[in-house]
Amino acid sequence: MKYTTIQNTNIKVSKICLGTMTFGEQNTENEAHEQLNYAVENGINFIDTAEMYSVPGRKETQGSTERFIGTWLQHQKRENLIVASKIAGPNPNIGYIRDNMGFSNEAIDDALTKSLNRLKTDYLDLYQLHWPERNANFFGKRNYKHDFDEKWEDNFKEVIEKLNSLVKEGKIRHYGVSNETPWGLMRHLNESSKHNLTRCKTIQNPYSLLNRTFEVGLSEIAMREKVGLLAYSPMAFGRLSGKFLNGKMPENSRINLFPQFSRYNSDQSIFLTEKYAELAKELNISLAQLSLAFVNQQPFVTSNIIGATSMEQLKENIGSIQIELSEETLEEMDRIQELQPNPAP
Repeated sequence: MKYTTIQNTNIKVSKICLGTMTFGEQNTENEAHEQLNYAVENGINFIDTAEMYSVPGRKETQGSTERFIGTWLQHQKRENLIVASKIAGPNPNIGYIRDNMGFSNEAIDDALTKSLNRLKTDYLDLYQLHWPERNANFFGKRNYKHDFDEKWEDNFKEVIEKLNSLVKEGKIRHYGVSNETPWGLMRHLNESSKHNLTRCKTIQNPYSLLNRTFEVGLSEIAMREKVGLLAYSPMAFGRLSGKFLNGKMPENSRINLFPQFSRYNSDQSIFLTEKYAELAKELNISLAQLSLAFVNQQPFVTSNIIGATSMEQLKENIGSIQIELSEETLEEMDRIQELQPNPAP
């Protein structure tokens, strides 16, 4: 395994992070523990979850992922692991999570207490705001459209002050954002600097060969401000595994089981995937290895969040850390991307 440091901290994390959103939906508790054990045995020390998980979000399974991790975590040396979770932003479709959705002081206290209880730990290494409270272009939206009737109140300072107090209490070590925009990330950084508050350390956004929107705006901020990307969906919901090539649709695949997640199903995404598959074949590696190695090598990526529903997938994904792509290959991948830039925002 390779390791990096969350910038502006002394926390060393594995370059590959175990994503867990399938725990409780596609993976049983025993399967979750098997994945966690294998990941740790192979050098992974970084685990990412959220109060909303498993995915797709349902009242019946909400919190199951954290619970599964918690029953495993209580038998581990907690100090050897880096555990990250997230608080959900407002969304009328998931009001079953809490009565007080959003990032008010009461909501953060409630959400964090419940996450800690499910995880059976008394602190989180990283606590992330899962998505902004305000209207913004995230979750598959390419362009920002301003809502002139928006009711959101600018509360960046108040939210960061609350997170700052949690750091002082020892309930969280650091905080990060997720599904955030360049404007939002800079506001977080500016408010922290202006009021001498704890600083945002990471940003968890989608990043893959089918979605390189992070490179426009956010990558410069990540490099200059030292806020590392935790890349999620690096396999584009399995599209980049190669299992959907030639029109195939595996019965137990996420895209087949949950057709509402259509982010990576466009003709443009399928076209680009085929081009990358041809390159992978020329290099004598799998499409999955090519896709993950590309993310692993980006200088603004702190950790690559991989997920799997089977041990076979997990082993291949973790094994991608051993693949080193040449500059020539990376340049060819850029040329392929120019054929259909960012087909799955």
